Amino acid sequence: MVPPALRPAAPFFRSVLRSLVRRPRTRQAILLTTRELNRALYDEVYGAHYFGSGRDPLDRMGLSGYERYDRDTSNANAAAYLVWRWFDVRRTLDVGCATGFVVEALRELGLDAEGVDVSQFAVDQAALGARGHIRYGDLTHRLPFPAGHFDLVSALETLEHLPPEAVPSAVGELRRVTRSYVIATIPSFGPNENGPGGWYTIKVRDERLAHYESLGPGYEGPIPYDDLYRDAQGNPIEGHLTIASFSWWTRRFEEAGFLRCGAVERAMHPHLARFGLTKYWNLYVFRVPGAPEPGPDVRSPEEIAHWESNFGLDTRVALPEDAAAVENALAQPRSVSRT
Repeated sequence: MVPPALRPAAPFFRSVLRSLVRRPRTRQAILLTTRELNRALYDEVYGAHYFGSGRDPLDRMGLSGYERYDRDTSNANAAAYLVWRWFDVRRTLDVGCATGFVVEALRELGLDAEGVDVSQFAVDQAALGARGHIRYGDLTHRLPFPAGHFDLVSALETLEHLPPEAVPSAVGELRRVTRSYVIATIPSFGPNENGPGGWYTIKVRDERLAHYESLGPGYEGPIPYDDLYRDAQGNPIEGHLTIASFSWWTRRFEEAGFLRCGAVERAMHPHLARFGLTKYWNLYVFRVPGAPEPGPDVRSPEEIAHWESNFGLDTRVALPEDAAAVENALAQPRSVSRT
């Protein structure tokens, strides 16, 4: 992601890098300098304050939604459980891992999990079980891993932090580092063929809400920058820069070579409702061509019961409106098959 203040100069810097392609040492020095500059710039946005330090713990209108950021409020156990239950994988990468709570939970489940985040503050504050397994990484540049290094890559509440023009290359980088699957949650609006649809509330400015709701299901976005929902300081809420429809996001992944896994999304949605996440997570699951469709029988009933109890997931009960939203969505016929 290029910071807004530097976007006008981005083409110049890219041309300079291309001109130095035959001078690897010079090019490497510039790339290292760029990486350190990115770290400094992004820590102004995703530093201690973003994760709640020094703010009123009841204030959800600060620079992020983290009035309290820990393994429970981050829903890391639920995220890790969904990956573990539905995917027969060993090596995973969580992109935008923050302090690594999902990485920690996945490692407890026996997976070889790693994580990257653009916030050096978050990396430095790694959760105990994730220490040594998360590092700095910028999805809009080359991640520090070889091609096809991971069986599954997760991007949970991450891609919306990129500007729309950066999304295609970022999704392409997800494709580069995974050999099989991507699971993502991305704030979205509009119809969703595999579960409850998305919404505009708290994604667009209140005074523009009626306008976007009047556009009908054919509008795909992304929402123009000036209409994005704002925090108390007038910045896009939680750093969200790309708010678009399910169909828009799906096409970006398809352009990168992914296939959407509708059946597994539909199987997961009742559990998202049970965990209280239907209102917060807009779910996407993708596979690369040749990877098998994820199935429901990866884990035994005994294993599932053990880890649901261990992670405290067995005590959660879906709110009636969430259960109804999922039931109604799954009762609708699928208009298009993408798998």
